[in-house]
Amino acid sequence: MELLGALTLPGIERSVPYVRLFLRDTFVPGYVAPGDELLADMALVVDELAANGIRHTASGKGGKFTISLWAGRGVLRAEVTDDGANGARPVVRTVPEGESGRGLHIVGALASRWGYRPEGAGTTVWAEFPVRGGRPQG
Repeated sequence: MELLGALTLPGIERSVPYVRLFLRDTFVPGYVAPGDELLADMALVVDELAANGIRHTASGKGGKFTISLWAGRGVLRAEVTDDGANGARPVVRTVPEGESGRGLHIVGALASRWGYRPEGAGTTVWAEFPVRGGRPQG
């Protein structure tokens, strides 16, 4: 996979809209058409990943997080790396309750596959999306 770009932001809620802009500016027009449903799905997923990093890790306690965007043969990937949560890793709740707990269910529903890997004290959560037609445009 080829790294297209990475952006590090403060771990505050006001950073989340910049994640969406970075995604759009990186993938449009070379990989995804403006207004494509895939772009909307990816934006929702990176919103969830960034918000989870801010809400549940040291990133939201004065830290930062990084979004990295990748392109490979027939796939686009978004990764969010946070500052860590004392060794805790992402967990999909079996029964989301109230207004929280649904984020990773949304990620699982929209991405073709997703996962995470430890990054020192932090965690990188990634999600992949197939590109229609089997390969990126451009």
